[in-house]
Amino acid sequence: MRVSAKADYALRALIEIAVRTDGTAVSAEQLGKAQGIPHGFLQAILADLRRADIVVSQRGQSGGWRFAREPRSVTVADVIRAVDGPLVSVYGLRPEAVAYDDSAQVLQHVWIAARSSLRMVFEQVSIQDLADGKLPEGVAALTEDEDAWQPH
Repeated sequence: MRVSAKADYALRALIEIAVRTDGTAVSAEQLGKAQGIPHGFLQAILADLRRADIVVSQRGQSGGWRFAREPRSVTVADVIRAVDGPLVSVYGLRPEAVAYDDSAQVLQHVWIAARSSLRMVFEQVSIQDLADGKLPEGVAALTEDEDAWQPH
C-alpha cells in the first residue's frame, strides 16, 4: 500500500485540530505552519474533508476549521476515503469489480484480503486515538513485531 501525501497531510492536519482540547477553530495558516503543509495543498485537502462532513469551516475573526463531529468517531479509513477514494483499488476499480480470466481469478481474492486487512487497522484507529498518542490495543500489538519494522 502507498500512503499519499494528501492522506498523510490530512491526518496530520486533523490531529493538529484534535489536540486543541478547547474545540476552537484553527486557521488553515496555523495548521499548515504547525505541520509543514503547503497552504494551497492544505486548502484542497480541507475542502475534501468538508465535503465528507469531517470538518466544518467557520468564518470571521475567530474563524478556521474544526471537527463536524467528535474526533473519536472519525477513523483513519474515513480520512483516506475522503481524500483518496477507496482504500484498495486495482487500476481504478474496487477489488470486487475486477474481473480476471480463469488462471488469475485468485488475484481478486488477494485484493479483497488486502482491503480487509487495511480495514482492520484503519477502521479501528480514530483521530482522537492519534491525538492522544495511543493506538487501540490490537493495532499497537501489530507494531510490537520486530519484523513489522523491517523493509522487505
